[in-house]
Order: sequence, then structure tokens, then C-alpha cells
Amino acid sequence: MAVLTWIILLVLVNTDTGSSVMLEKRCMSGFCVSFPEEEIEAEAGLCVVIPCSFSKPSSFKPQNIVWFKCDASKSECAESDIIFHLNRRKVQDGFKERVSLLEPDLSLENCSIIVNDLTESDSGSYQLKLNGVNYYGKQEGHTFPVRAFVSAKALSQKPTVTVPPLTEGQQGSLTCTAPGLCSGSGPKITWTWTEGGKEEFCFTEGISVEKMTEGTWKMSSTLTFNSLAESHDANVTCAVRYRNNITTFETVTLNVTCAVQCSDSGSALPWSVTAVALIIGVVSVICVLRLWKAGQKTRAKNENSTYMSLQKTHPTSEYDVIHQL
Repeated sequence: MAVLTWIILLVLVNTDTGSSVMLEKRCMSGFCVSFPEEEIEAEAGLCVVIPCSFSKPSSFKPQNIVWFKCDASKSECAESDIIFHLNRRKVQDGFKERVSLLEPDLSLENCSIIVNDLTESDSGSYQLKLNGVNYYGKQEGHTFPVRAFVSAKALSQKPTVTVPPLTEGQQGSLTCTAPGLCSGSGPKITWTWTEGGKEEFCFTEGISVEKMTEGTWKMSSTLTFNSLAESHDANVTCAVRYRNNITTFETVTLNVTCAVQCSDSGSALPWSVTAVALIIGVVSVICVLRLWKAGQKTRAKNENSTYMSLQKTHPTSEYDVIHQL
């Protein structure tokens, strides 16, 4: 009679969050498999890693492994449920080119797979089968009754946009990093620039890929531009689109600091303010000169009027002296 045993062990899994996952090891007839103890959560558009390890009797030589996805009510998945097989013609159309082993060398007893370009329909139970040669040299397949469970939900993560300090007249760069650490098909990253409520431009930039660990990548795009005063308060949106038109985006508002011109004395004054001050000074001098000249003319006119008044009103000898002047 086959005896089923299990133990718990802790391993680190590099998924979208990089968090550690508790694995449960179960054994039957000398064949053991370790699957996550709890349901694996993932998001559409990204990827999911199903961590798995196995052990077998020393007399059994593994040749290949097969992965299935089927309803949990089935005790054993059928051939039509295959999602990974060395013979790709046996794989379901919806999973072709989407599932791969993290470690193809079976001697390391690592059966982990990565499923890329997730959709919500990828939620469900996954089963493993180990094929090989037994002690008598005959082909033998062992299907593990335990399952791994995946829950794929709608994409909620947003890209991360890094904005450095921006100064007028200097070059600036924005970096947009796609959410998650894997997706399978590279996403498209699009930048949209909006000023004063009007879209100025929209274009797709190239993507740089940085390998983090086996099966995980960080994908980002950098937008470089000259910072202008008019760019202050502009909205820049980074949109990341995955396969199956799954899209997420993030918008940031630019804060551009105005540049200043420093004098030899160490004081700083914008050129525009200096020009205005100079114009005001020149206008003030012109106004003062005109007022002074007008004052001189008014004074001379007033003196002549006084002289004529005295002469007409008081025609005496005293005023004859004034007349002589």
C-alpha cells in the first residue's frame, strides 16, 4: 500500500514581489513533490512562477516532465490539458510559447515553471507528471496527486516614474519602470506630454531590460528632454501595455525651477528683472529732465508777468527803476 507523507520547508521564490513562499512536500511510493502551501497570487499581463521540486527512488531515471492545467475536481488531468511538454504539438494552443522550465536540467530535481503573459483565465489547479525509466528499463510515468493553485486577477500595479530635480535650461530625464519583474512578451511603453490641457506629443520609446534573477527582468524606458519654463506644471504620462491589450499607466506633474544669473559680487538677479530695472531708470531720468525744463520756463514767464503788473498798476518813479532793469 502506498504511504503518503508530507513535511513543510521554506524556500525563496523570485516572483513579482520577490517574497518567500512556504512549500509543502508530499511523498508517495518513494516519489516526492514540493508545491506552495497556499494559492499563488498573480496579476494579468505579468507572469507567475510555480515553484516546484521533486525527488524519486534511486532506481528511477527521470527523462522529462509534463505540466497540466485542469479542473480541481479531476483526480488526474488528461492529455488534452497539457500546458508544457517537450513535444510542443501536445500543448494547448492557449499555452504554447508561454510556459517554460526555470531549470531544464532534471538532475537538479527542479520542476519549477514560469507562465508568461498571464490572463485571468489562467487561474486554476496545475498538476505535474514525471516520466522516466524504472529499475527494469521500462518507461514509466508518475503523476503527483497534489496540485499547485494559481489565482490570476486584473492588473492593479502601476508603473513607477522617477522624476529628478528639473532646472530651466538644463537637460532632464524621466524613467518609467514597468510593474512586476516578468511578463514574457516585452511590454510597449508610451510617453504622453500634456501642457495647458493640450497634448503636445505621444510616442513609444525603446525599452531597456535588466536581468534580476533567473526568469525575472526589470523593464524600463527613459525620456530625455530640455527643461523649459513653459514645461512647469506639464503632465507626463507613462503607459505600459502588455499582451492582450492589458494596460496600466502613471501620470506625474513636472516642477521646473527657474534659472538665475549670478553677478561677480555673489548676488543673483534674473536678466529679465535687470532689464526692467534699467528701463525704469532711464525713463525716470528723462521725466526728471523734462520736469526741470518745464519748471524753468514757468518761472521766467511768471517773473515777466509780475514786472508788467507792477508797471501798470503803480506808475511811479520807484517802478521806473525796475523798468530800467
